[in-house]
Amino acid sequence: MKITQEKLPDSQIGLEIEIPAETTKKVYDKVVQNLSRSANIPGFRKGKVPRQILLQRMGVQRIKEAALEDLVQDGLKQAIEQEKIEALGNYQLLSKFEELSSQFKPGEPLTFSASVDTPPVVNLVDYSGLSVKAEESKPEPEAVDKFLEERRVEQATLIPVESRPAQIGDVAVVDYTGRFTGEGKEEEGTLIPGGQASDFEVELEEDKFLADFVQGIVGMNPEETKEVRVTFPEDYPQEELAGELVVFSITIQELKEKELPDLDDDFAQEVSEMETLEELRESLSEQFQQKADQETTQSKEQVLVAALLEKIEVDLPKTMVDQEVETLIRQSFMQLQQMGMNLTDTLTPEMVQQMQEKTRPDAIVRLKQSLALQEVAKLESLTVEPEAIEARIKEWMEQLSGHNVDPEKLREVVESDLLKEKALEWLEEHATIELVPKGSLAPEGEIQEETTQTEDTLEVATDEATQTIDVTAEPSAEE
Repeated sequence: MKITQEKLPDSQIGLEIEIPAETTKKVYDKVVQNLSRSANIPGFRKGKVPRQILLQRMGVQRIKEAALEDLVQDGLKQAIEQEKIEALGNYQLLSKFEELSSQFKPGEPLTFSASVDTPPVVNLVDYSGLSVKAEESKPEPEAVDKFLEERRVEQATLIPVESRPAQIGDVAVVDYTGRFTGEGKEEEGTLIPGGQASDFEVELEEDKFLADFVQGIVGMNPEETKEVRVTFPEDYPQEELAGELVVFSITIQELKEKELPDLDDDFAQEVSEMETLEELRESLSEQFQQKADQETTQSKEQVLVAALLEKIEVDLPKTMVDQEVETLIRQSFMQLQQMGMNLTDTLTPEMVQQMQEKTRPDAIVRLKQSLALQEVAKLESLTVEPEAIEARIKEWMEQLSGHNVDPEKLREVVESDLLKEKALEWLEEHATIELVPKGSLAPEGEIQEETTQTEDTLEVATDEATQTIDVTAEPSAEE
């Protein structure tokens, strides 16, 4: 068999394959023989159909096409083995099958062209000594005090108030009725959707409710009734209320104020496992510092990988990109299922195609990141200790308890992840990193985490799915 190779874009190899005459005749005769054994033709027993009768009944062209399919499949397989090509995925027939079929003659040579995807060749230069800027995160000086105050508010006791009017921070129990003013789309006096409630508890904080509604209650006394004009935000979830001016008739039934617990050891024991307030403060300081350090580390990794991507040249094969797209989409589906959504009966081919298109750019970036880090590990002869692999596998098995896990695949993924972590550590050790205040860098070139699903994919799925499934009750005015 004669084979000619040609390098094509996107890590493809083009193959021109010439199958010798004796092979084409042998395969054709074998197809005819197999059909004669299995064909069910009236008047003849299976395996006893004369060759000429078989050709007349089934058609010469149909038999030629069956033989041609076998010749192409087997020929390409042999060519890949003969040329020692590491093929990814399936092949693509470049020759038109219809033309091959019309030209094919058993007993004569057959020549056809095909292409196969191959692992990409990674060219990585000047990756040592990268110079980057990363954001340094620091705990807010008042972070511990703020956290403790929030916990105090959560633990607060509500005490009835009768001697003063409502103020910010109180909790008011109200009855209300909301009607359109007629200054918008709806007729004056029309009750708004979900616009009535009794014994409704409102926390008088502007960031927790409609600001105009809260400000209208401030200054009112128990059993007092007042009309309050409220303008709904333009982006309010209920379209019929978005931007509308509404009048609420509000009556305060009861007013309560929050009595906060003392900030002492008893409080520390109530909200944590610590024995003293001092221990709780120290623990919180450590946690906030660890979180800040983790954010700083992540920022370093992001900018290092972004800089590394500028040093890589690689043609990604379609097969590899398609596989990464499917991985991202599966991860997105898993996230949606964890959110309680069932897309099995709602996804359409159009939705899936749209998700694939939106996910493709992220898949390409992720692949380039992964290949670049793998190449660093390869060039610097980095290795992972077996103990580290076993420890990480143990962690994953505990998290995946109850799921079917392929041990070999898990080991492969774990070893790859640890190797890329080693590559990141090497890059950091050999790079110049200038730390700048958090928020001072533009969010460009961020590293894509292996387990992160893209927001665009989730947005497509949720937007499309909620058009066909009513997943929530109709929101009322108080939402």
